[in-house]
Amino acid sequence: MAQFPFLLPSQLPFELRIGWRYTRAGRSTRRNGFISFISGVSMLGIALGVAALIIVLSVMNGFQKEVRDRMLSVVSHIEIYSPAGALPDAAQTMRQARAHPEVVGAAPFISMQALLARGEDMKGALVRGIDPALEPQVTDMAGGAQQAVLARLTPGGFGVVLGGELARGMGVRAGDQVTLIAPGGQVTPAGVVPRLKQMTVVGTFESGHYEYDATLVFVHIEDAQRLFRLEGPSGVRLKLLDLQEARSVARELTARLGADLYVRDWTQQNRTWFAAVQVEKRMMFIILTLIVAVAAFNLVSTLVMSVTDKRADIAILRTLGASPLSVMGIFVVQGAMVGIIGTLAGLLLGLGVALNIDVIVPALEHALGAHFLPQDIYLISRMPSDPRAADIVPVALISLVLSFVATLYPSWSASRVNPAEALRYE
Repeated sequence: MAQFPFLLPSQLPFELRIGWRYTRAGRSTRRNGFISFISGVSMLGIALGVAALIIVLSVMNGFQKEVRDRMLSVVSHIEIYSPAGALPDAAQTMRQARAHPEVVGAAPFISMQALLARGEDMKGALVRGIDPALEPQVTDMAGGAQQAVLARLTPGGFGVVLGGELARGMGVRAGDQVTLIAPGGQVTPAGVVPRLKQMTVVGTFESGHYEYDATLVFVHIEDAQRLFRLEGPSGVRLKLLDLQEARSVARELTARLGADLYVRDWTQQNRTWFAAVQVEKRMMFIILTLIVAVAAFNLVSTLVMSVTDKRADIAILRTLGASPLSVMGIFVVQGAMVGIIGTLAGLLLGLGVALNIDVIVPALEHALGAHFLPQDIYLISRMPSDPRAADIVPVALISLVLSFVATLYPSWSASRVNPAEALRYE
């Protein structure tokens, strides 16, 4: 056994020591501590596959979080509304909702479809009646600089705050007049005449989400009641401590408020978009996992070549009393070491890039003289990243499992080596 200078403490099983030695050195580098070229290539392939998977999933999470946050700057976490129109008792509903420990803000609202006209230009709009004093409790957009704009909405003033895209599309700015055409016209001897009201544009807002910037219109809730002939708010909007608890809180509020009121959380309001993002993320996970699988199964060829190279060593071990299971364990350890080191290197590389992507991408843009996300084309002008343990842990486990599976056939083949035939030409 003198020809096997073990590199690990002698207390460890000899399968582990020999497997680690084979991982570190090939035949031409037996006396040095450099990783053999073929094992290094296998490690590199696994590391790059794991890193690519972590980086892509982190960037997708970042985009999802960025768009979600921009949505929730306009959309509340939970909406409570009545299918009949106005809430029977909005104040009581707000008190009952605020009694829930997860609810931190509540505000009444009115939501109706209408048309906005200026000259011959006419566009569809979602008119939302709000209380400017309470709205900052339920949406982030209503706070900060936008709060001063919404504060210009006064009862009886019939002012409107338009989304930036809608205002630019109609060519209006603060101080201009627009005509709001409400659904459900007045019945006159001449027929049904739509209800029209001249409104004054008192400001605009930018949520960062095109759909809302191009369609949403804010008016004071009392003006909305007069325009749409409602006796009170059509619903109540809520903000939660943890937006991820919206579904469970919505179920609890439904049981508490009764079947006469509908409770809808933010995931239901944008169900199609969130479903599409989840499907896309799932498909990217599958596709990139195939890259890891290809790299992991390169271990098969690596270990087959190693078994062929070490046939004489295997024969000597067998003549010294090593069992076929022990020989198999040596090459399982060799392949597992490659998989473990490659996976750990991929985790470090992937997390390093994902956590510093806000520095790496601008540096690449500066070096290449290009912009990956031009502001005039994309909603988000920077590359976001949000690494999550729920993605990283499965990636690491899949890589390790695939690496282990790839070692089974070559190690079984090594255990079947006949010592007499292997030593015949040595």
